[in-house]
Amino acid sequence: MKKLIKLFICILLVVPGLSLQAFDFGLILDQDAKIYGTGGDVKFDYSGILIPRFTALLGDSGRIFVSAGINLQSDPLAGVPELLRTDFTWRFTNGQIRAGRMQYSDPLGFVATGLFDGARYSHNTNAGTFSAGAWYTGFQYKKRTEITMTGEELASYSEELNYSDFAKTYFAPKRALLAFDWENPSLKELVRSRVSFIAQFDLTGKDVHTQYVAAKFEVPVKNFIFDFGACLDLEENSGDFGLGLAGELAVSWLLPTAIEDRLMFLGRYSSGNWEDSSLNAFLPVTTYKQGQIFQTKLSGISMLKLDYIARVHKTLSLGISSSYFILTDLGTCTLIGHDGYFAGNEFYGRAVWSPISDVSVNFGAGVFLPAMGNAAPNADPLWKIELNLILSLF
Repeated sequence: MKKLIKLFICILLVVPGLSLQAFDFGLILDQDAKIYGTGGDVKFDYSGILIPRFTALLGDSGRIFVSAGINLQSDPLAGVPELLRTDFTWRFTNGQIRAGRMQYSDPLGFVATGLFDGARYSHNTNAGTFSAGAWYTGFQYKKRTEITMTGEELASYSEELNYSDFAKTYFAPKRALLAFDWENPSLKELVRSRVSFIAQFDLTGKDVHTQYVAAKFEVPVKNFIFDFGACLDLEENSGDFGLGLAGELAVSWLLPTAIEDRLMFLGRYSSGNWEDSSLNAFLPVTTYKQGQIFQTKLSGISMLKLDYIARVHKTLSLGISSSYFILTDLGTCTLIGHDGYFAGNEFYGRAVWSPISDVSVNFGAGVFLPAMGNAAPNADPLWKIELNLILSLF
């Protein structure tokens, strides 16, 4: 911690144009505890991360943000250092340039979501905002990026950090990303639109390259919001080519009640592997877990979800959801058996309490029931109870 504070002080001293009125320093504590299991097998897990952050203005147009963390976990007991979001932004009349470790997400969040190292240029026009970015993944902690595009990467992700072999067990797979985005928040004063072209290049030597076209559109109609989007995935694996598909449709109803509440239906699809066909299982760059309990990857799986959330008090929100999972092939998803296509149903409830702006308490509990499907009808239920506490110390 002392070293991090010294680093921030050095930044204050060496960055030109910085004044004592132009910076902010804070400390965030984010803790998670959960009890989970299946049948009679019960496990407990704790993790927490302490995040010092630093923000400074550089003249009238520049801004620097630095954050890092020490991630503590109980199983196994370990402390993991991380450099988190750390970027520099320079704004000008019609856009901005951002460089460093920054947040990026494709329109649907299906392809690549999270922190990436690189640079991005954005330009604002009357037709919307056009952006171009280039990033690298191999300098980050593997648990942060969650890149598991191949079996070898999944095995590496599951391997615990070993300080005696730090380079092999800490870093994420080496991949490069290029993205070209267009976003218009009010096309024809009605439709919010975003389209992305993304290319992923494998630098690990396995030659698994992918390209994506992703689009999402949002249309508000009175008390309803309609969201629909799709993604086409072109995969190249050592010279062999295939296509993957994914999409979603969501309808949200802002209920005409005395409290702020919303009912949403969500349908989501991703392709599986089909014999004698060029259609492959959809292959994302980062893992986008579909359930709270049944945390499957968006590959060879579909989901139907009904979700209700209500703000019952200015400090308290409650929610409940039901998600039914369907396999789109009998081999891609490895979290359940393959006797049939219907995986089962997940029920999950949550509560968020924020008495003041610096404190947030999140409680969740749920169960996944394979008996409500035919993929593994005799499998034991999976259940989880979890508590998250976020404190902004200063």
